[in-house]
Amino acid sequence: MAAAAAFCNVNNAYGIKKLSQDSNLVKNHHLQRNYSVLSTPCPVQGPLLRSYNTTQTRYDQAFTSMLRAKQEHARNRSLLECRAERGSVLTEKELEKDEDVSRAMLIWRAIKLPMYTVGLVPASVGAAAAYLETGLFSPERYFGSLAAFVLIIAWLNLSNDVYDYDTGADKNKKESVVNLVGSRTAINILAWLLLVLGFGGLSWVADEAGSGRSLLLLACTVFCCFIYQCPPFRLSYLGLGEPLCFAAFGPFATIGFYLLQSGTSELPISSTVISASTLVGFTSSLILLCSHFHQIKDDEAVGKISPLVRLGTEAGANVVKMAVLGLYWLVFAFGLADTLPYASLIFCTATLPMGNLVVSFVQENHKDKSKIFMAKYFCVRLHTILGAALTAGLVASRLLPGEQLPELIDNLKLHLLGA
Repeated sequence: MAAAAAFCNVNNAYGIKKLSQDSNLVKNHHLQRNYSVLSTPCPVQGPLLRSYNTTQTRYDQAFTSMLRAKQEHARNRSLLECRAERGSVLTEKELEKDEDVSRAMLIWRAIKLPMYTVGLVPASVGAAAAYLETGLFSPERYFGSLAAFVLIIAWLNLSNDVYDYDTGADKNKKESVVNLVGSRTAINILAWLLLVLGFGGLSWVADEAGSGRSLLLLACTVFCCFIYQCPPFRLSYLGLGEPLCFAAFGPFATIGFYLLQSGTSELPISSTVISASTLVGFTSSLILLCSHFHQIKDDEAVGKISPLVRLGTEAGANVVKMAVLGLYWLVFAFGLADTLPYASLIFCTATLPMGNLVVSFVQENHKDKSKIFMAKYFCVRLHTILGAALTAGLVASRLLPGEQLPELIDNLKLHLLGA
């Protein structure tokens, strides 16, 4: 009975209700309890209370640990949610930024500004060859014909996107002008308007120069471009794009610009301008060949049998290597045959590192679609640099007599070695 009385007295301070109330006192990581124990004269009260206090202390420690774990879990969860929320905001911003950069890059690719060098190089080399033959240069005819030819190349690029859109070849080509603008009709009208303006400009310059032959050759350039891509011909789908590109921007365009500078229709078509135009056409075709690397699957899906669809990327990379080697063998052959001036041979030889860069890039990346896209831009650089070397060599050969130029180069070498 005494033990029961003692237990009853203890319950007055440690009932379930009291424990529930005490649990609300736990704050932060500290738990403080104040116990008041009623004393009784029961002789067994001391041992019983000590046993109970030990049990209660263990319970309190377990309870405190549980609350601490729960609070720690809540804090960690809040922290993770904050980080996730912040990360999602950053991710959205980064994605928006990537989309902006990507669209800007697509617009740049759609404009194809570097590709207009296929107009600049024939005009410059042709004018330089005419200057070598006659000592004459007309800036008005040069810049007038170049501006008109740029309009024709714009027609070529836009109409190519239009007709590839019709066949489905550009279905996955994000940089297609038609896909970016969203109007096939508007792009088609603009393209043909540019052709009319461009050919009209060339006709005016040819009339001023009194050279019907130049206009005929430039008309052949336009015709090659037309049968390359426009229905019902679309010879590019038969794998004939590269030969047409060679003829259009090599002999036809380069010799046409050469005749525009003559001032007379009787200027002879020399072996020098033929050799130079061959090199220009060669590098122009190389640009077109390398532009197929990243779209082989799309071309094959619509029946466009480009050379790389037939060969595959690995064999295509070997073809590019042989083409670049063949290009420089032609340079040396023309130089040895004396159809290219000594200066042009020297300057063209100096472009060998760029040719080597084209070969190594294609060899290393022909299987990587995201990287091989840049191959055609490396070819554009080679085309531009080689064209500049040809132009500089032709002009230098006119300004300096043949005997003086080798002496000048030898003196320059000695000066550099001595320094």
